[in-house]
Amino acid sequence: MMLTWKDIIRFATKGSPNPVKRVEKTPAEWKAQLTEEQYRITREKGTERPHSGALCAIYDEGQYNCVCCNTPLFDSTIKFESSSGWPSFTQPISENAIKYHKDLTFGMVRVEVLCNTCDAHLGHIFPDGPEPSGLRYCINSEAMVLDKK
Repeated sequence: MMLTWKDIIRFATKGSPNPVKRVEKTPAEWKAQLTEEQYRITREKGTERPHSGALCAIYDEGQYNCVCCNTPLFDSTIKFESSSGWPSFTQPISENAIKYHKDLTFGMVRVEVLCNTCDAHLGHIFPDGPEPSGLRYCINSEAMVLDKK
């Protein structure tokens, strides 16, 4: 099933699909596992500077997994060059891989995307991506690892 902006708004307002599993750790456990920058972005809802992420310009085959819990999030076949400065995708690897949350910070209304397994902040989604979905998942490189299997 291809997700559309209408689906995203529904998830952000009425609740996201249930994840396959949940991973929960204390802040101390996350800090012991992650780099300082990974922790800042995924656990404190930070963002990396545009065009600074290691995965921005990489288009190798594989899947992009959550850096915190290794849950598959995106497939390389749906990655595209958005010129936004962050890795961009048109669809998640599965409907329930991502959690959607209405974000009202910075005086804007946006939809935040998180790992549905561990609640890691990934980035945001926008309705200005390529057809056929029109979606652009704008994701921090530090929130993912590329599994080239």
